[in-house]
Order: sequence, then C-alpha cells, then structure tokens
Amino acid sequence: MLPDRIFSTFKTASQGLAVQREKIAAASRNIANASTSAPKGSANVYRPQSVQTLAPDQNKFKNLLRDSVSSLNRSHPRHLESSAAGLSETAGNQQGLGPDFEISENDSFRYEYDPNHPDADENGMVRYPDIDLVREMTQLVSANRLYEANLSSIEAEKEIIKRSLEI
Repeated sequence: MLPDRIFSTFKTASQGLAVQREKIAAASRNIANASTSAPKGSANVYRPQSVQTLAPDQNKFKNLLRDSVSSLNRSHPRHLESSAAGLSETAGNQQGLGPDFEISENDSFRYEYDPNHPDADENGMVRYPDIDLVREMTQLVSANRLYEANLSSIEAEKEIIKRSLEI
C-alpha cells in the first residue's frame, strides 16, 4: 500500500532511534552505578548492561518486498493477479527494516581492598561492577551521534514528502 511505502523510512529510522535511545540509557545506568557495591551474596547487585544489536532478519526484507510487489500487482486489473499465498502474514503490520536489539547483563566485577567499607567481605574486599568509564562515555557519545543521524534522516524524508506534495 502506498502510505506504507511512503512511511517505511520513518519506521526504519524509529527503530534506529529506539536502539540508540536504549544504548544511551544503558551507558547512563552503567556510569551511574560504576561505584555501587553490594554485600557478597546479595541479589540486588548491579550488573553492567550492554545493548546487542541483532542480525537483520532476511525474511523481514523478503516479506516487505513481496507485499510491495503484491500491492503493485493488484493496483490495476491488467496487472498480474496475485494469489493469497503470495501475501505475507505480517501484511499491514510492517515493522520497517531497522535493527532489532536486546539488553544483556554481564556478571563481571572488580574487587577493591577497603576493609572499612560496610560491604567488605571477610578479606576486606569490596565488589563493584566492572565498568570502564571511558568506554561508557565513548558509547554514550557515539549513540548520541547516531541518534542525531536518525533524526536527520527523518527530517530529510519529511522535507522530501513536503516537496513532492507541492508538485
């Protein structure tokens, strides 16, 4: 359907925005909790988080292309007839071609000697999440720039649509 094709760029960019927004949030949580300790055996210890982008699903692109071609086939009676089997199960519910992601937690910790700390174990060692602040700040800046790039692509698409309607 034509509106789906027009707004597919927005769908794809919005998925990119979601990934970058989650990367910014994960880096911010990691930075905020870099010095958080917990007693040994405690269940509420902070675990460093990272956002993993998933490999693109080739079936998503194939279904999107098939739906696009199928709608072209049905647009005029003289065009090829499409069968019901040619339609995707996700017709009308397209998610765009942007990346998918998942949040993973690491069980990596660093230990510092501080026998006066309330969370120190019997050896005087305090357990902290193993967070590299330089790496987290780099992730934060990079995700912010990619977020801005996705916003720029949305603005460019809006301008293209606006100018095409002026014709």
